Amino acid sequence: MFRLNLKIALRNLWKYKGYTAINIVGLAIGLASCLLIFLFLRFQTSFDNSYDKQDRIYRVVSSWTYPDGVNFSNGVPAPLAPALRNDFSQLEQVAAVRSTRGVVLAKGTYPVANASSENPEEKPGNGASAATGGNTDVKRKEQLYYVEPQFFDIFNIEWLSGKPATALSAPGMMAMSEKTAVKYFGSWQNAIGKSVNFDQKTDFKITAVYKDLPQNSDFPFGLIASYASFPGKDSKEWGSVTNRAECYALLKPGVAAEDLDQPLKKFVDKYYTHNAPGKENHIFQAMSEVHHDGRFGNFRYTTISYKELAGLGVIGIFLLITACINFINLATAQAISRSKEVGVRKVMGSRRGQLVWQFLSETTLITVIALLLACVMTELAIPGMEHLMDDQVKFQLFSEPAIFGFMLVLVIVVSFLAGLYPALVISGFSPALAIKNKISAANAGGIGLRKTLVVLQFAITAVLIISTLVVVRQMEFVREKSLGFDHASVAVIDMPTDSLNRTKQHGFREKIMQLPGIKESSYCIAAPLSNGNSETNFSFDHRGKDEDFQLNLKIADENYLKTFNMVVVAGRGLSKSDTIKEFVVNEQLLKMLNVLRPEDAIGKRLKVSGKEAPIVGVIKDFNNNSLKQAVSPLVIFSNQKHYGSMAMKIDPKELSKTMSQVEELWNATFPNDVYGLEFMDQTIESFYRTEQVMGVLFKVFAGVIIFISFIGLFGLVSFIATQRTREIAIRKVLGASTMELVKMLNRSFLYMVLIANLLAWPLAYIFTSKWLDGFAYRIDLSIWPFLLAMVLSVLITLVTVSLRSLKAAKTNPIDALKYE
Repeated sequence: MFRLNLKIALRNLWKYKGYTAINIVGLAIGLASCLLIFLFLRFQTSFDNSYDKQDRIYRVVSSWTYPDGVNFSNGVPAPLAPALRNDFSQLEQVAAVRSTRGVVLAKGTYPVANASSENPEEKPGNGASAATGGNTDVKRKEQLYYVEPQFFDIFNIEWLSGKPATALSAPGMMAMSEKTAVKYFGSWQNAIGKSVNFDQKTDFKITAVYKDLPQNSDFPFGLIASYASFPGKDSKEWGSVTNRAECYALLKPGVAAEDLDQPLKKFVDKYYTHNAPGKENHIFQAMSEVHHDGRFGNFRYTTISYKELAGLGVIGIFLLITACINFINLATAQAISRSKEVGVRKVMGSRRGQLVWQFLSETTLITVIALLLACVMTELAIPGMEHLMDDQVKFQLFSEPAIFGFMLVLVIVVSFLAGLYPALVISGFSPALAIKNKISAANAGGIGLRKTLVVLQFAITAVLIISTLVVVRQMEFVREKSLGFDHASVAVIDMPTDSLNRTKQHGFREKIMQLPGIKESSYCIAAPLSNGNSETNFSFDHRGKDEDFQLNLKIADENYLKTFNMVVVAGRGLSKSDTIKEFVVNEQLLKMLNVLRPEDAIGKRLKVSGKEAPIVGVIKDFNNNSLKQAVSPLVIFSNQKHYGSMAMKIDPKELSKTMSQVEELWNATFPNDVYGLEFMDQTIESFYRTEQVMGVLFKVFAGVIIFISFIGLFGLVSFIATQRTREIAIRKVLGASTMELVKMLNRSFLYMVLIANLLAWPLAYIFTSKWLDGFAYRIDLSIWPFLLAMVLSVLITLVTVSLRSLKAAKTNPIDALKYE
């Protein structure tokens, strides 16, 4: 029976080649889109979820309750980890991690050819050629992570050599990932026992090598140093927090996160006695939330919320529904042409159940063929998706069993959803009417249902068009909104921070300022908007206690305000100083301190990090975080030993020439360091990388749904045109023009489009409002995206229906009426 059904199905598919091609193409595009969405969702939901003790691993994060809201950070104070170990018997292990950035120098034999293209900041030296290798000094700008050995009792990481309990137990010890070891020493075996220097300050001995962490991990660990080597490991400062310090805990078996609530309150009261009650708090965050909670961030600086992933999943469901509706409309449009076949089969003894299975077999065959074509389309589209992810992720279609399971589910679901209704309709034809060619729209499946399906298609299309327009407009708003400082043509260079090179900073800036293309320059800890943020407690105007919120720190020299063109609203900028002598604050700080006028703050004293000094200036607010977050209260002060960057304002007309001059000057001044530069515009763009990726995916898949809807509408028009062939012929005989006939067929479809938009608008408004709520600074929802979606829907309908209507209207009426 199976062979017979397959043979009949193949014959029918070949007989109706046009119908088959349209169905296969429409389904293939829909299925390919679903596969791409599945690959993306599978990747994004798989971050750090394969550890043996996954359900007991938590990250400890920080929050502060302000008078006007709550602020969050993934960072924790330095003394938190040892205090947790001491106070929480419910925790099996606690581990602190601290990140920093600097220059790694490795000396010895090195195969240069293996590393020349991996990192533009790498600098082989000593004249070794790329072809032969040789003795080289390899310098690279790297991120280094100081990690406590307990981290590896929490997270099971495969070690190629060494054990973390001993390999990272003392100062001066370092472990490398396999890939990093190959970059420096040619093979991971060669790395063991070798030494590297970090930032011209510390020598580390390579005591272990571990397997590369997977790409779906928020731990980008290439270099791990023993936490005992971290200079601030013994800090007792509870009021200072940086997002470069994290803490992880492993709960004992049987302990739930809720069991820690009361002990945590006592813990906060014990160690945060200098703060107002209820201000400071910590949260035990499940490991499954680290990649998806944008309030806190992570070491990779990328998060994507479950809400955004759910939105993409809904688009995938919409794609399937649209593709199935498309199939149903085309199948029922062809039903009349197969009515005689059904009549003959019933007369010959075929039961309705057999006919249903026959037509479902055809649908399944079409779906399987479409899936094979979809796999080809997906493979062709994967490089584009990888490029969208900055080529940091490699997708493979057939990499795991879950993908095959998803494909099987797709075949079953699509075959059932798309094939069952047409099968029931076609198999239900009366054999007498079918053989006499008396099947009409009334008994070929209710046209009302098909119209309803088209309304649903266009409602889905309208929702996606509106959502895409809102996403695009919000991202334009983000790019165009003034951040409160000038970031155009501003480049930031990482500076060496060792004591020897710090003595060269003054002379280096003088030479930089002599370059014709440099307008201004400033030493600072970081640019105004950056991933490196630190907060601390503080007191104001001798009030006797610390304020009930944290203060964001910006450490910079006297040229900072001029370089970034910040507006002083009261007082003046910083004067020249190498240490903390005075403070400049922003307007937001004064609002939170209830200081009504900026002038009233001048001369008042702040105590920050144990240092007290007067406020000499107030600047206009600028965004020190992404536009998802409000402006933080902040202070700017000078302290040369913390300058880790130089910001340069460059004349755009002299950009290329100036950059080469800056690099040449850098290499002459700091020959033992690595030149690394990034423009502020690139940094700001990186803050919205997730939204950009989601925006592109929305646009692509919205276009796919529009295309599939186009085919589905074409199918319904074909059905109606077939049913009304005689009516159209009679109207032509009675004098109706072609345009009048086209208008007649268009009218009902335009009504469907209007109904679809009325249904879509409330749904689109709810969806886009929820998405925009994730931004502290956002556009106002206007009527224009909704009207534009309606206009596009109408245009698509007019084009689609008119193309098919013209063909029907131009048909010779004699051909339609000669059998009457």
